[in-house]
Parts: sequence; C-alpha cells; structure tokens
Amino acid sequence: MRLFAVIGLLGVMSNMWSRSIAEDAAYDLLIHGGQIVDGTGNPWYHGSVAIRGDRIVSIGALSNATATHTIDATGYVVAPGFIDIHSHSDFLLLEDGNAQSKIRQGVTTEILGEGRSPGPFVNRLAPRKVTVDGDKLELRRLSDYFSAIERAKTSTNIASYVGIGNVWESVMGKSFDRPTEAQLQRMCALVDQAMADGALGLSSQLMMPPGSLATTNDVVRLCRVVARHHGIYSTHIRNEGTEVFKSVREAIEIGRRSGVPVDIIHLKIADQQFWGRMNEVVQLIQDARGEGLNIQANVYPYTRGNNNLVSIIPPWAHEGGTTELLRRLQSLQERKRIKHDIINGVPEWYNHYTAVGSDWSRMLVSANNSFKGLTMDRVMAMRTNDNPDADRIDELMDLLIEQNGSVSTVFAHHTEKDMNLALSQPWCSVGSDGSAYATEGILRRGNPHPRNFGTFPRILGVYVRETGLLKLEDAVRKITSLNAAKVGLHERGLLKAGHFADVTVFDAATIKDRSLYTDPFQYPIGIKGVIVNGKVVLEDGKHTNARPGRALLGPSDSAR
Repeated sequence: MRLFAVIGLLGVMSNMWSRSIAEDAAYDLLIHGGQIVDGTGNPWYHGSVAIRGDRIVSIGALSNATATHTIDATGYVVAPGFIDIHSHSDFLLLEDGNAQSKIRQGVTTEILGEGRSPGPFVNRLAPRKVTVDGDKLELRRLSDYFSAIERAKTSTNIASYVGIGNVWESVMGKSFDRPTEAQLQRMCALVDQAMADGALGLSSQLMMPPGSLATTNDVVRLCRVVARHHGIYSTHIRNEGTEVFKSVREAIEIGRRSGVPVDIIHLKIADQQFWGRMNEVVQLIQDARGEGLNIQANVYPYTRGNNNLVSIIPPWAHEGGTTELLRRLQSLQERKRIKHDIINGVPEWYNHYTAVGSDWSRMLVSANNSFKGLTMDRVMAMRTNDNPDADRIDELMDLLIEQNGSVSTVFAHHTEKDMNLALSQPWCSVGSDGSAYATEGILRRGNPHPRNFGTFPRILGVYVRETGLLKLEDAVRKITSLNAAKVGLHERGLLKAGHFADVTVFDAATIKDRSLYTDPFQYPIGIKGVIVNGKVVLEDGKHTNARPGRALLGPSDSAR
C-alpha cells in the first residue's frame, strides 16, 4: 500500500512538474481566455490554446503561460480552422493567394475539385497555362498544380480531388463516343497517377458532359483505383431533380461496388415537383449506412445554386465542345430540336429550365457581362422590348451565342425546409461551392453567389444563433472535423495537442454573413482572427498578408 502511495505521489508530482514546464514555456502564439469549441462536438469550455511553430502544443487553463504573440480571445469562440470541403478557388489563388473571401469566413483549408480539378491536363486535354511570379508555367499533372501553389504562396491550405472531367477528356477529348477497353485502362492509369500525386479521391459532376458520359460501371471502375489508395468518391449526382432518388441510389451503388466512402456534393432536391421529399433522400442514405456503407453528404446554406445558362441546353448539343455548340445554336434545324428538348426534357437529363418551373425570374445572371445582377425575366424584357410574343428560348440561344456559350447564373431551385432537414443530419457537413473572391482588386468580378463570401458565418449566425437548428458545438463539427475525417486530413479539424495549428476565433453573438444576391461583395462580420499553420493571417478582422498555406496531399502522405 505504501509503495502504491509513493508511486501515486510521484505520478501526481510528475504531472504537476510537466504542467509547470508547459505553462512557463515561451510559446510562439497564445490564444488566451476563449470559449473553446474543439471540433469534436463536445461541450465548450474556457481555456487557452498554445502554439509553437506550426503545431498546437497545449490546451487548457495555461494561466501562467507566456508567448511571443498573444491574442486575447476573452468573449470569443476559439475553434479549429474551418475546412471548405467543396471549393472552386483553383486558379483564382494563382491570381491572388490572399484568399480574402475565404479567410474572412474563417476558412483555413480549401478542398478543390468537382467534375473538374486542377489536373491532369494531358494527351487530348491541353496543358493549363498559368503565371506564377512572372513565369509562365504549363500544368499537366496534379502535382504540377500543387507545386505551383507552393511556389505562389497562399493564405489557405489547399487539397484536391481528381476530377472525372479531366480524366475523361484527357483520353476522349470532346468526343461523345464510348471509350474502348484500352481507353478505360488509360483513364484508370490517370486516376492512379493523380492519387499518387496527392489527390484525396475521385470527384464527379455527372449532370453534364463529360461526366454524364460515364456509366455507373465506368465510375465504379475508376473508384476501385481510388480504393487501392484509400481515397474517397465525391459526387455531384447525375440528376438532382426529377431523378434525384435514382441518382442517390447510383451514388450508393458506386460506394457499395467499389468499396470507397462516398460524399454527395450539396445534397438537395432541385425540382419543385419533388419539394418536401427530402425525408426520402435522407432515408436512402440512412439505410445504406445501416448496411455498413460509408455514405455521407454536404450542403451549402442557401436555397439557390450557381450553374450556367448553357446547362439549359440539352447534353447532346455539347458534343465537340464550345465551337460545335455555338454552331448548333446558329443552325435553324438544330435550334428547333434544342428548343423541343428544353421544353420537353431528355430522359435522365437534369433540366434547369423545367426545374425552376420555366420561370425566368428564378434565374439571376452572375456572369461578368452587361446583364450581371439582373434576373433573366428582366434580361428577356430588355432584349425583346417587352414584347410578350417574343420567343424567350430563341433569345436564350442568341444570348449564349453572343456570350461565347457561357453565362454564369444563380438558379432558385430548392427549399429551406428540405435544406434544413439535410443539414441537420449527423453525416451532413458544409461546403461553400464557392471561390476566393475579394471586394476589391482583380478578384472583384461578376456578380458571384453570396456563398463565396458568407457560407460559414451564415451557418453560425443563422442556423445556430437565429433559428437554433444546430447547436454551436455541432455546427463547428460540421465545418471542421467532419470534413477533415471524410477526406483523411487526420491532423487537422480539431483543437488538439500535436495537431496543425489551424484556428478560427469568432464572436458567436455577432457573426453574420452580409453578402446578398444583388450585392455580393461584402465580407461577413464577427471573425476576429484566423491562424493557418501557426501563422496569424487575420487579426482583429484585418488580413496580415501572410501566406502560410500548404498543399495538403492525399491518403498516402502522412504529413498533412
């Protein structure tokens, strides 16, 4: 008994000595006195976060700690840096690496790739040309992009999937032919190479070509390559509208047959015919999870999505790329067929026009052209001099011809009730589907969706504070550790000793998105500080111009 008592006393003294050493040490950065929400979903507690180099080294009371730089977080929430699991900042970051609209939301890591990714660009897909530090570079492999990002320097960390669009067009070009066995093997080899280069997994946009050309069997085959690298399949499903249930089942089947985890991109019901049936979609995913399949999803907290007016043009008209599309739009015979398919639909095609009830007022131009910020009913009125008998679909095709086949547009196509039900599921996380824009300079362009500026503050301001849909701790989990766990960023997404020091400090009482559909260039309020890899990037709401972000590589890389 005495021996055990002595051992116990020595253990207590050892713990006290270790704690004393930690508290007396000079840290590089100390975030003092905040309300710690650590990302696990556990209840918050008061404490401090001590950082040395790029790592968190201690969390707790730390009452006597000293540091080179101290941030007073009294009255603020201290959380892991937010992880945007669905971002499109790829090449904007090479124009301005400060990532203003993401950093000011509290985002410390952006995950790139949907149907497209920043690599590969090989064979029949021309290399992507970029400029870094005045030097002109050609990107071919995904690793080339990661190298360019490391050289250019960014404020956020970057990770990426490999997009099925890049893989498909690298082998098939703009052809809509079915791939041969040899061509499918080349696609598998490109996925294998991208995974070795650091991709997190395969991403797909199956709604439009080239992703829509891939059959379920094709995607399964590519995902089996991903499975060998312990990656994930992230998918914008084939049809979010009239065939949403079938499309969710397809995503589940791909996961079942390939053995990869599946994350469904911005889960929604985007056709008014099926509004109110999100419970059925949720049940499909719940049932799959009950079988032991790792099926999850993410959403953005808005009821409008951003696509392109050209998505209203049926898939067959896109074969051959933009040049052939524009030729078809100018052909009287093919215009007639296009118009018929827009009005009546094509089997398995998600038709944006009918999804919004053929209502032009539910389409808002976000492109950088003379119509930006206007709804399409106003655009049509201007173009037809308010002639009620003018053919609006003919005007659509003329507009696309004038704009070289591309008009970025916001579509009002799903409901708050359905979105809230999806968001409240424990397996549903948050991604912006946005890019790193800025309120001034070269990245103030077009009329972008508010999600580019407000996604994460909106979650915390509207869905935590105002509506109470989510508890603070669970909301933070959905924008930090849940996203990190999905893609295998094992040392990020949590406030934990030994983890990388990505931290966001915010005011839970005031955090709010301010970006509007008609006035998007507004940063949110309530974000006090952002730390990336131990470096302060945002302090007292001001960007420090620090760019400590890194390229975070995929499952085979341990230092992520």
